[in-house]
Amino acid sequence: MQTKATPAPDAAADSSADRREWLSLLARANPADLAACLRQAPELPPFTRLRGPEAGLVMLRGRLGGSGDMFNFGEMTLARCSICDSAGRVGHGYAAGRDLAEVELIARLDAVLQDPALAAPYRRAVLAPLAASEAARRTAVTARAAATRVDFFTLATMR
Repeated sequence: MQTKATPAPDAAADSSADRREWLSLLARANPADLAACLRQAPELPPFTRLRGPEAGLVMLRGRLGGSGDMFNFGEMTLARCSICDSAGRVGHGYAAGRDLAEVELIARLDAVLQDPALAAPYRRAVLAPLAASEAARRTAVTARAAATRVDFFTLATMR
């Protein structure tokens, strides 16, 4: 009798953390940047749609003071898609807005990135450039914010 090997709990936690990171990066990516990166990557495997792509509204919830009572902050448009590729991997894509083509690409990338044997070229061609672009944008925003910084300690000692 053969038993099925189960992955170590740490391996499963690491893989879900990695998946959470790449889905987050893909959801925040500019659709034009995502399409440009995909032109440098190998062709994605064929797929079938399980759900969508479709757009709808989600309710945003907030808390007063971060720990107070919950309240409905407002609504936001969200697009989603779920696919199954030719190898049977299921991928999901979610992104703010109504870009249905973008969420389908995110779902296809999610499916292929789950396979360690196929993930490396997509990490190099898609995830690495998107992460570098996001880091550059964050650095520019931080630099602009730092230029407007006022040191109130100096003002307080001038009395």
